[in-house]
Amino acid sequence: MSSADVFELVGVAAGPAEDPILRGVDLTVAANGVTVLAGPSGAGKSTLLRLLNRLDDPVAGEIRWRGRALTEWEPTDLRRQVAMVFQRAPVFPGSVLDNLRVASPDVSESRAEHVLDHVGLPTDLLDHDATTLSGGEAQRMCVARALLTEPAVLLADEPTAALDRAARATVEELGRSLADSGVAVIWVSHDTDQLRRLADHVIVLAGGSVLATGHLDELDASDDPLVRQSVGAPSP
Repeated sequence: MSSADVFELVGVAAGPAEDPILRGVDLTVAANGVTVLAGPSGAGKSTLLRLLNRLDDPVAGEIRWRGRALTEWEPTDLRRQVAMVFQRAPVFPGSVLDNLRVASPDVSESRAEHVLDHVGLPTDLLDHDATTLSGGEAQRMCVARALLTEPAVLLADEPTAALDRAARATVEELGRSLADSGVAVIWVSHDTDQLRRLADHVIVLAGGSVLATGHLDELDASDDPLVRQSVGAPSP
């Protein structure tokens, strides 16, 4: 990816104007590999993620992607390129194919089967009632739905928090394989073991500010105990 593909945040504040969740954030977010947003509850991780595809807008500052302010993008166009999956997968009434067509109304069955196979789901699920899927299957279906728009970036807000261990491992493997195939993944996690399995880059937030950024080996050596705790650094 070129340098223009990164997200650049300058002086960003977000949340209620009278008491912002994020405050004066200056940050460059890599748009390649897996970037994990870490830090304690209430640090602003999900808020930051939502800003990147304009589910929320900042109350101050500017965010740029591909050299353009996000406010210059039509939200629908932006979200086709910067897709998002959530902690609880939104499943709509109808078949799995009906759910995929929420993102791409004209998708053919062959294309739908291809994207199911890409996320590790059997293609014979296409005609199944989507509400009968397990949590892990539903989450992978939602990733498949996001992939139909061929995004450059996938935002993942604690996508495995509600899943059992086996489903969590499957979704982690999917995230890793997407990143390896060229889709940048930006992933919020409270799970330091998961962070250490997935992260190519880490951003640590605390109190609405950026505490540290870097690779795990850099953050493991931090003098700040909160940074070390946030990334699950081994004891010295």
